[in-house]
Order: sequence, then C-alpha cells, then structure tokens
Amino acid sequence: MKLTKITTTLLLLFACAATWAQSPREEFKENIFKSGSNYYAYPGPKQQKLTPAPKGYEPYYISHYGRHGSRYLIGKNDYNRAFQVLSRADSVGKLTTYGQDVLRRVTLLRNEADQRLGELTLLGAEQHRGIAHRMYERFPQVFKGVTDIDAKSTVVIRCILSMENALQELKSLNPKLRIRHDASEHDMWYMNHSDKQLRSHQWDGNTREVYDAFKARHQNYQRVMQVLFNDTAYVNHEVNAENLNYHLFKLASNIQSSELRHSVTLYDLFTPDEVYDNWMIENAGWYVGYGPCPLNGAWQPFSQRQLLKQMIDEADQNLTKAHPGATLRYGHEVCVMPLACLLEMDNCGKQVSDFEQLPAEGWLNYNIFPMGCNVQLIFYKPKKGHGDILVKALLNENETRLPLQAVSGPYYRWTDFRDFYLKKLATYPF
Repeated sequence: MKLTKITTTLLLLFACAATWAQSPREEFKENIFKSGSNYYAYPGPKQQKLTPAPKGYEPYYISHYGRHGSRYLIGKNDYNRAFQVLSRADSVGKLTTYGQDVLRRVTLLRNEADQRLGELTLLGAEQHRGIAHRMYERFPQVFKGVTDIDAKSTVVIRCILSMENALQELKSLNPKLRIRHDASEHDMWYMNHSDKQLRSHQWDGNTREVYDAFKARHQNYQRVMQVLFNDTAYVNHEVNAENLNYHLFKLASNIQSSELRHSVTLYDLFTPDEVYDNWMIENAGWYVGYGPCPLNGAWQPFSQRQLLKQMIDEADQNLTKAHPGATLRYGHEVCVMPLACLLEMDNCGKQVSDFEQLPAEGWLNYNIFPMGCNVQLIFYKPKKGHGDILVKALLNENETRLPLQAVSGPYYRWTDFRDFYLKKLATYPF
C-alpha cells in the first residue's frame, strides 16, 4: 500500500515536471496570448495552494511592488503606423481582400484607443482588484483589525488607478484598514528609477552584434506581406515590412487587454512559426535591456537597486511593530522584471550568452512581467514571539526559490535575505 502511494506521488511529480518543462511553442499552442510578452494579460497565480508556514509561524507583514494592470498601447504610432500604411495601400488598390479586412480591424482598435493612449483598461482594473482580494484571503492575519496600509504609486495615471482599485478592494474586505496612499515625484527615485548611466552599458562589448545576428535569424514576415498586399513591387518600394510586421504583432498582442478581445483578433495574420519568431526577438531584447545578460556584464537588473534597498529599509522599520500591515507599491514592468532578476527569483537570474538557449534555460519574459505582474515579500513571525523572522518571495503570486539557504521550503531567514542582497548591492560598479 505504501509503495503504491509512493509510486502515485512520483508519477504526479513527473507529470508536473513535464508540464513545467513545456516549450514556448507548446505553450503558445495552448495560450497564444503568452506570446505577447509584456502585453500578456495577467493570468492569476498558477499555484493555488501555498506551502504552509513552518510550525509556530504566521504572516504579519507584506512588502509589494506591482505593475499597473492591462492598458492601451502607449505611443501614437502604436495604432497609427499600421493604420497609415494599410490605408495608403488601400487608397491605391494595393491591398488584398484579406488586407482590407485587417485594415478594418486595425481601425477598430485605433478608434477604441482614441484619447486613451497608455490608460488602464477595464480588465486592468479587474486584475488589481483580484490580486488584492487574493492577498487578503491568503494572508488574513496581515490585514485583520485596525492596521496600516501604506500605498504608493508612480505619477502615471494607469498606476494610480491600479493602486486605487486594489485599495478599494481591500477596504471593502476590511473597513477598519487605515490606508495612506500617495503618488508623488518625491518617491520616483526608487519607485521608477531612471538610470541613464546604467542604460548606456546595455550594448557593451559585442552585445549589439550578437543580438542583431540573432534578430536577423528570426525576422519572419515575408508571408505576412504577401497576404496583405497584392503587389510585391509596391511592398519593396513603399513599405517598411519589418516595421509594419512589428506594429501589427504589437496590436495583435495587446487586443487581449481591451474589451475588443471579445470580438476581434489579429493573431490569424501569423502562423505559429511567425508568432514564435516575433516572441523570440522580444524575449531576447528584454533580456538584454533588463535581464542578467552576461554579454553586457549582467548589470542591468541593478537599475532596481534603489527599489530593493528601500524595500529592505522599510521592512526593517516595519518588522519591529506588532502589527505592521502592508507596504504596497504600484509601477511598471521595467521595474518588476529587473527586480525579479536582481532577486534571482527562480530562473530570472540565469546568465545565458546564446539567445537561442533562453527558452531552454527557462528565461521566459511572459512568466515574469505580464500586465499586473508583481513581487510580494511575505514576512512571518513566531506566534510566541521567540525565533527568527522568516520571509518568502512570490512572483506573480507564485512561490519562488531564492539563492539562499532555505529554512523550510520557500521560507528564508530575513537576516540571511537582508545580508545577502545588501552585499550584492554593494558590488554595483558604476
């Protein structure tokens, strides 16, 4: 009987491992929206049941940084470029019947986003209410009774509205919460740190050469031009095919964030191979710009050194309180992704020189920074008041491994966490 149970458990583990080991190609077949990279609409946690805390411990403080929820595209060209190119071609009879229908759909997207560039969508608001609700349900001890919630947002309206939706949800669950919320340039030095000096090192060494060669291998848009246009000569002389493909794929990726997702798609424009190649280019580009790419020294995650240091300092200040509540921060994916890489959460810290191998190494951008992505540090104290403070880290509400010696499962000593990352931050050279 015991042997049967062990065998069943092993089979379940192997089945889970097989699921976790799915390639992006396989994942895109099941959920093409993942190919949208940072436009992937927040999926909610994969992990429904969290690992129980070590015996005698309970959660009592949360430190969080989250990206705003789903939004419209930000730049005017994000909607205008494809519309203008296709409209001009249509005016001189150069679109196929299919190309005319793509223009129709692009027009719908452009009209929906008129005067709403970069703004939070209805789905984005729902995502943050859901994240806050699950936070409350998973860690009720943190939010019980009269307790303080300190919330900050960057000064961008989609972030402010994300914060307000989350806070409204928490307040509805516990009206006794004392909430302080703010959005000010005063805090942008860590909430959305802009580091021109560090950015100047993104293309150090032969990074540009390696990336450009990789990108050239994955440029795959010739067929797309053929189904859109009826005149090859016109495309060759009048259309920047690479740029048009880029904007059409961006539009296709972001439809999932809007209400038009119920009636419109552009993914039918791309074959599975084209979807994969478009994503591969984006995955590598984000890895160079914000990940631990060894070709440029692996320093780009340190763009969030101020944020991590602030999270450590604020935790130290709050952990002395009997009931500290939560510190919630709302910002952008260009903060969440490098923060996750700086913390080396699961595969986020992987250093890979060959961009073709990023998927095999598990560095998959859509797992790190979908719309609404978030990092949560959950702190635990001994119920009887004696013992180490423990912390576990969640990425998008899923427990993650850190490069530290665990006390048990995903639980680490706060002193070990603080000492390790403060020493790491001290290595920053620029």
